[in-house]
Amino acid sequence: MYQVVPGGAGGTITTGIPIKQKMGKEGRPLVGAGVLGLVLVISAVTAWCYYIASLRKADLLKTELLDLNKDRFLIRNQAGAIVFRMAFRSGTLDLDSCSKEGEILSCSRSEAGKLNFFIQTVRPKGTVMCYRVRWEELESDRPVEHAMSYNGSHWYGGAESSTQHWPILITGQQAPKPFVTSDIYSNRNDFGGILERYWLSSNASAIKINDSVPFHLGWNDTEKTMYFQARYQDSPYKPNPGHPPFAELSYRVCVGSDVTSIHKYMVRRYFNKPNKVPSKAMFRHPIWSTWALHKTEIDQEKLLEYAANIQKYSFNCSHLELDDRYTSRYGEFEFDPVKFPNASGMFQKLKADGFLITLWTHPFINYDSANFHVGVQKGLFVREPTGMLPALVRWWNGIGSILDFTNQDARDWFSSHLRSLKLNYGVVSFKFDAGETSYLPWQFSTRTPLHDPSTFTRRYTEMAIPFNERAELRVGYQSQNISCFFRLIDRDSVWGYELGLKSLIPTVLTISILGYQFIMPDMIGGNVYPNRTDGGRRLPDRELYIRWLELSAFMPAMQFSVPPWEYDAEVIQIAQRFTALHETLVAPRVLELAGEVLDTGDPIIRPLWWIATGDETAYKIDSQFLIGDDLMVAPVLEPGKQERDIYLPAGRWRSYKGEIFDNKGPLHLTDYPVDLDEIAYFVWM
Repeated sequence: MYQVVPGGAGGTITTGIPIKQKMGKEGRPLVGAGVLGLVLVISAVTAWCYYIASLRKADLLKTELLDLNKDRFLIRNQAGAIVFRMAFRSGTLDLDSCSKEGEILSCSRSEAGKLNFFIQTVRPKGTVMCYRVRWEELESDRPVEHAMSYNGSHWYGGAESSTQHWPILITGQQAPKPFVTSDIYSNRNDFGGILERYWLSSNASAIKINDSVPFHLGWNDTEKTMYFQARYQDSPYKPNPGHPPFAELSYRVCVGSDVTSIHKYMVRRYFNKPNKVPSKAMFRHPIWSTWALHKTEIDQEKLLEYAANIQKYSFNCSHLELDDRYTSRYGEFEFDPVKFPNASGMFQKLKADGFLITLWTHPFINYDSANFHVGVQKGLFVREPTGMLPALVRWWNGIGSILDFTNQDARDWFSSHLRSLKLNYGVVSFKFDAGETSYLPWQFSTRTPLHDPSTFTRRYTEMAIPFNERAELRVGYQSQNISCFFRLIDRDSVWGYELGLKSLIPTVLTISILGYQFIMPDMIGGNVYPNRTDGGRRLPDRELYIRWLELSAFMPAMQFSVPPWEYDAEVIQIAQRFTALHETLVAPRVLELAGEVLDTGDPIIRPLWWIATGDETAYKIDSQFLIGDDLMVAPVLEPGKQERDIYLPAGRWRSYKGEIFDNKGPLHLTDYPVDLDEIAYFVWM
């Protein structure tokens, strides 16, 4: 052995045997300091290694404009501003399981176990950047939930609702619930009969949820977030046969340069387009319905009198709509012989007088109808979960079963009865009522299994295709290619945002953004339902009726039910003037835009931000709208008002009074006078 003698390299070796020496007190601090220094060096090196590794991981989990973290991701626009935030609420990623290959970030584990997760960057042509996102759990009964932040922007789209605002106004907290079509007149807190899994924001980002997702939607107004959830447990969604019930939340997020251009991109990429334009007469002339005036008390005498008065007061008529109820029982297709003792003669008279007639129809067969037994024997109905018996459902006109439109036999049976009505009476088309998923039982079975219950709505809308020249639907889900008019759900005869006059523009703008452009804004003045009419009158309030009429004149189609002659000569005169204005000014422009819809899918009725994409004020305006880019409409929607504030986008505009406004920037007209028999509108010059 050896001993090193103090003196360093100049010392000498005196023996190979180690000599034990007792360390003095003065040497101990030196050793402790050395050990501590060594520990600090090791710690520093370790920290540096972790830092370098974290930098590499952080760089790994980024793409050009996207950052991924264990509990969220965010997207920036080309200017570097954050325009989209999505948090992972149901679990966090194990970043050590993540990797990057080209434009794909993928991870295989969360803190709860195995999963399939990826974000793929897609670079379409132009200024748009898109991201495909997929989170699939690999254990049953484990939901996936992501939370989209409003991020200080305004959002549009989603669904028709009973209290409609533009942009979306979320209130309170809602746990995620099935995003399926529902009758919002009966269930005011549900999603509406026209909906799509699509949202658009004012900061030029948009999200489209994939069709395969068992999609549930919730929200929190405190957090300013919308919850996107995928789950199968306690849900009407079902996994595809033979596939495990692993929840998958997948969607596409796209970011562009402005809100209008990104919406144009999304519509062209992801939405169906109609393949034809409905009857031009429906755009030019009013539709007249018997419903609001006569309800179920309609009969042959009242129908003929109604038609005679249309002619008496010199109104045009696209067609006359015979609504509920002309049959003895719901589910039959023959006229009630008591109410319509000579149906054939009645139709001949109406035809001779120049009237085309459409009939109300629906998917229900009540249990007291003779056709109920036919449907049971032939297996035409939606069935209870075992598939052994037809399911009974309650709707607003009683109890019965609902036709299974996934069953070709049921489709053929229903269509054959509609064709017989056309053949026997000269009926030109039909008003297809109902069709919402909410009328299906919570648990049910159909001939073709439905992964997504709203597919039932899609199947029902297809029944209108043979009659689409003048057909009318009130539901839509992936149904933009059904080339007929889509009607807003029934309106109450009130002024407000809950199914009232103020809800018309927000609702029309919303379903336009969802790809439905041939829009019928329900009946002028509302439906005059008991306890849902301002003042409890037999008729809508006179002022409300006039303002409703004026607004409807600037929509793609007008629909009367309560007729003007129920009021007085002045109301008749106003109605005559505005139906003429609709025919000469509005319809030609709308028909031109309707032809463009077949190629572009662009809205006919447009929000003001369509031509003012950078203006914060334009994002929030819900009482004005555009027809195309060059006709701006600003109706009065408040009782007792004969003036209103008007926002005028930059440009050269001529008012309906002949005034010229040549403004380089947006212009606000305060207390602009609008008489009771007027509506303010401006034409781009």
